[in-house]
Amino acid sequence: MHPDRVLIGGDEASDCGRLAIEMLRSIYLHWVDAGRILVMSTWSSELSKLAANAFLAQRISSINAISAICEKTGADIRDVARAIGSDTRIGPHFLKASLGFGGSCFRKDILNLVYISECLNLNEVASYWYSVLQMNEFQHSRFCRQIISKFNNTLTGKRIAIFGFSFKADTHDTRESQAILVCNSLLEERAIVAIYDPKALPHQIRSDLLSLQHADVVDKQVVVCSTALEAVKGAYAIVICTEWEEFKHMDYNKFFTSMKKPPRLFDGRVLLNHEDLMRIGFEVESIGVDMSKIVLNGH
Repeated sequence: MHPDRVLIGGDEASDCGRLAIEMLRSIYLHWVDAGRILVMSTWSSELSKLAANAFLAQRISSINAISAICEKTGADIRDVARAIGSDTRIGPHFLKASLGFGGSCFRKDILNLVYISECLNLNEVASYWYSVLQMNEFQHSRFCRQIISKFNNTLTGKRIAIFGFSFKADTHDTRESQAILVCNSLLEERAIVAIYDPKALPHQIRSDLLSLQHADVVDKQVVVCSTALEAVKGAYAIVICTEWEEFKHMDYNKFFTSMKKPPRLFDGRVLLNHEDLMRIGFEVESIGVDMSKIVLNGH
């Protein structure tokens, strides 16, 4: 364990508080450098934790807001993110455009900041932080609208392969996953949703969808698959919802032959090589990229 910092909050004005702080600090000193252990008041430590997650979520919403502009102007969000991330004042972390952030912490901590601000009559501050969540909702909503519009609002009975259900790669955690909302939107359009995720548990996937849909809808329209190839068989489209590394290295030529024609791919994580997919024959749409501007070599 090598944390960037350890925050210890307590009442430094009382003997008991100082003793508790020092006891806790002495434990962490066994493996954390003294300079990385920050001692502060209880309020400062609580607010630091909320603010850290809020700042990270803010960066994601900021790059996602720019991605929407990119799609309208022909700019490429990958180029823009690389350019601004090379500025040492900004740095490259959390500048990956996507269909939005998930997980158990970001939304909860921002809502806590909003609540605290409202209680303190800081309504403008509350509105500012709430706008981070609004941008997140806008991002996944417009991604879903893009999918639906590409099928002329007629998804009834069409099989859509969902690649990734966990809220991020390398975890089985599905809490607040954007994939839940994508699947729900497709189910509302009466699509057949075939879900593949390397780690998310089938019973958890079903439970997450049942929180938004009736059991008969989930039973009839949701298929949880053990392989990606199973998910794409007979599908009209692939939707990338989680940035699993394995999705970069799959045999999309094989997927192409198993899918309805023309097959579509919606990259909600700006994860894949779009030019290669287009050469195979996929119709590709991606967050932050105007695909009509892509010119293939030799075409």
